[in-house]
Amino acid sequence: MAAFDSGGRVVAVLGPTNTGKTHLAVERMLGHATGMIGFPLRLLARENYDRVVRLKGRSQVALITGEERILPARPRWYVCTVESMPMDREVDFLAVDEVQMAADADRGHVFTDRLLHARGREETMFLGAETVRGLLRRLVPEAVVESRPRFSKLTYAGPRKLTRLPRRSAVVAFSAAEVYEIAELMRRQRGGAAVVLGALSPRARNAQVGMYQAGEVDHLVATDAIGMGLNMDIHHVAFARLNKFDGRVMRRLTAGELGQIAGRAGRYMRDGTFGTTESVGALDPELVEAIENHRFEPLRRLAWRNADLNFASLQALLASLEEAPPDPALWRKADAEDHLSLIALARRGEVAERARHPAALRLLWDVAQVPDFRKILSDTHIGLLARLYGHLSAPAGRLPVDWVAEQVARIDRVDGDIDTLTGRIAHIRSWTYISHRADWLDDAAHWQERALAIEDRLSDALHERLTQRFVDRRTAILVRRMDDDEKLVGAVRQNGEVLVEGEHVGRLDGFRFLPDASAEGEDARAILTAARRSLRDEIMRRVVALEAAPDRAFGLRGDGRVTWQGATIARLTAGEGLLSPLIAPRASELLDPDLRDRVRIRLARWIEAHLARAFHPVLRLGALALGGGGRGLAYQLKETLGSLPRFRVADQVRALGPAERSALAGAGLRIGLHAVYLPALLKPEALRLRRLLWSVHHDFDDPPPAPFDGVASAPLDTALPESFFATVGCVALGGRAIRVDRAEKLAEEARRLAGQGPFVATPLLAATVDCETEALGPVLCALGFRGRTEQDIETFSPSRSNRPSRSARPAKQDAGRNGPAMVEGGRAGSGPAVPKNGATAGAKAKHRPRPSRPAADPDSPFAVLRGMKFGR
Repeated sequence: MAAFDSGGRVVAVLGPTNTGKTHLAVERMLGHATGMIGFPLRLLARENYDRVVRLKGRSQVALITGEERILPARPRWYVCTVESMPMDREVDFLAVDEVQMAADADRGHVFTDRLLHARGREETMFLGAETVRGLLRRLVPEAVVESRPRFSKLTYAGPRKLTRLPRRSAVVAFSAAEVYEIAELMRRQRGGAAVVLGALSPRARNAQVGMYQAGEVDHLVATDAIGMGLNMDIHHVAFARLNKFDGRVMRRLTAGELGQIAGRAGRYMRDGTFGTTESVGALDPELVEAIENHRFEPLRRLAWRNADLNFASLQALLASLEEAPPDPALWRKADAEDHLSLIALARRGEVAERARHPAALRLLWDVAQVPDFRKILSDTHIGLLARLYGHLSAPAGRLPVDWVAEQVARIDRVDGDIDTLTGRIAHIRSWTYISHRADWLDDAAHWQERALAIEDRLSDALHERLTQRFVDRRTAILVRRMDDDEKLVGAVRQNGEVLVEGEHVGRLDGFRFLPDASAEGEDARAILTAARRSLRDEIMRRVVALEAAPDRAFGLRGDGRVTWQGATIARLTAGEGLLSPLIAPRASELLDPDLRDRVRIRLARWIEAHLARAFHPVLRLGALALGGGGRGLAYQLKETLGSLPRFRVADQVRALGPAERSALAGAGLRIGLHAVYLPALLKPEALRLRRLLWSVHHDFDDPPPAPFDGVASAPLDTALPESFFATVGCVALGGRAIRVDRAEKLAEEARRLAGQGPFVATPLLAATVDCETEALGPVLCALGFRGRTEQDIETFSPSRSNRPSRSARPAKQDAGRNGPAMVEGGRAGSGPAVPKNGATAGAKAKHRPRPSRPAADPDSPFAVLRGMKFGR
């Protein structure tokens, strides 16, 4: 929607890079009493905010981006990212930079909206490339179009070897793997290189650029992230590749895109040059002429999305987002990240149930716009959005402090490699965005400071890793120049041995190359370079083979590592739930992002199928025809992978009807006195998998030791959280972790003995739970039996209560000898008195009268049978 309608002057200033367009717009803005300017990048917004603050003072200027807000009491000028421009704020002057971005497949619809609707009261200025001129005249006919020439000359210099590029050169590639490979080569030949990637945080990117600008290194290796807004002292731009993967397909860059990047060479009045690396070869003369003279094909259509949304219903909202554009010069943007997030959220029943009125739908749309800076729109991100909406649509209408603290704390770690730190930075940037929604959080300012501090720490650590790897690292991976024209012949034997030109150079372990350990110095560096070149086809072949491999070809180790053909290729990481872990392919410089994603997608399908088979007994409970109590019981059993202390689901168990009990029993569920469990998931293999999934979900680097390895119980480790024991099929009784089925068997045997009178803890009884006789007393007390010692002999009998209690809850200390009752009655009777060491006493116990029969347990399966009628 428009900020407001205005009859003010509309100007479009068009031209190539280095024409002073941005400088002009800022000067024009400061000539008005109030103003606003939108930039395509947070980095550019911050740079120009700092500039305006130096001129006008901090109290006069606001900075608004998705991740940063600086709002003085009464600002006069607003510096923003285009998406974050406050369209309800009236200003005298308004400008939008890089309006040709309106044709961008990802963000173009936002720029188009500003082009059509954003206006200043007195003056509006659009800045961009000449390619948008025709569409701008069509869509904004009132605009006065001005052209500005480039200050300096841009000249084609032809192809050059990477090792012979002049000082102050930028090498441009289009994947992280290529950038890293080139940067390592430049480190060997020229002492180092700064690295600029779109995935870097602004702070890390500024640190790398600052290192280059300060002359600490003479070369910059970057993706097309330098093509917009980074004003650096670059003399020459060399393209190491002319095609890129744009998120959909691998395609060749257009002349306009190449010109935008090449235009970074030269600054103000100093001329610049552009060219290619020798591996790319010479550019076509027509392309060279177009870049040198800044003449490119005009844009034909701009991206558009309806901004007048209908919040009457969820269906109406989705329909309004899919409305057709009003002009043939516009094309509907159908796969925007927030739109796709909304569609994914709408498919969740609990979300759709809450989004039934306009206010709830507006909130849902706000939540869907929380960005995923990892740009993969994974189930994890959608799960986060669903939880955000669940909390915000609850009566409190705020995000719980403890939950937010837990989510943020998990990211606050500076260990790991470059890819790990980059992923954490992307994650914390989402929380930085959330923290700037003051209506979502109590003490939003605190969370803004916390998120920014974490991002800064991660950015500093990432800058340090990049510098160590590409500038300061002593053991450089590549130190000898290879002949670019030489065709290396390589082969990989079945055992993984790598041969280059018939010589052994190392071993290929999955997708990782391990150089020959005997090689040192220059030989080791040459080996690695040669192996990388010769292994590209082999890596592609292996990825294709992995995608076609059957599920049985993959394995899962006890520490969460995923194997294929005997090699570790990935590991499990925490996902949204225990049964939905994520796959993280093992770091390898031979896997570019596209191949890495293909590996991850195949392994994700495998782990989903593997867990579905392994946990079929608990998953099928959710398909039974059950009432509310039964569904709740099935859900909680799924959350703990097949077993629970009974006291946790006592209400659900009591709510079960005869038909539900019969259905659950038919599905293999056993409802005991102390636990509810599926025996099929207590087998050793299932228990090992349950332990692993708990460890992965709770970010344990090493899974905790199994409570039992071939035995039915073990001493209780009070350092582990309560959730661990329920998840691995235990109940905690009397200082021991006991497998649930053995705990039930012990309770049954103890009740049988108690029916005959006071009994002693014998070795045979202790063998039920595989513990020493001396350790059985506290367990029996926790089960609800009362111990009594006379003449050095300890006997046990039922306590007065015949109801199960919470003594099965894991505790920091062992249950006392007089713990609460855990048995449903029993008959007193005579029995032999046995000393504590298990020897039989010679005296015969006195006869005791039989007590009256206790009341029947209404939760017992036999109580259900009692109420049923059977016909002949």
